[in-house]
Amino acid sequence: MNRMIFVNLPVADLAVARRFYTGLGFDVNARFSDGKAACIVVSETIFVMLLVRERFADFVTGPVADPAAGTSVINCLSAGSRDEVDTLVRRALASGGKPWLDTMAEGPMYGGSFADPDGHVWEVLHMDQAG
Repeated sequence: MNRMIFVNLPVADLAVARRFYTGLGFDVNARFSDGKAACIVVSETIFVMLLVRERFADFVTGPVADPAAGTSVINCLSAGSRDEVDTLVRRALASGGKPWLDTMAEGPMYGGSFADPDGHVWEVLHMDQAG
């Protein structure tokens, strides 16, 4: 069975969040999108569900956390090369994201990171399997 992952994120402004994620080069699945949600297609098995804060609240107990106030999750995407890491981070910053940590190069690992306009943290990591 190929499992899928759906990362659900509360957003303050759906249009801004949608522009950010499409600016990264990801598509939107219109079938699962409306005025309160956008389904961002990262890959055949990874989707980011952007939900306005009020809609996100329908799925949780207690208050909806503010990701800009503190990091509670780090989402990490794999990359096929160092160049892909750098390209995705550049796209994120050009699309309204914010820098997060400095680029990391440690042995076979190379990674970059950014925060989306709402403060959700993303890392992009390349692991060199050849050496």
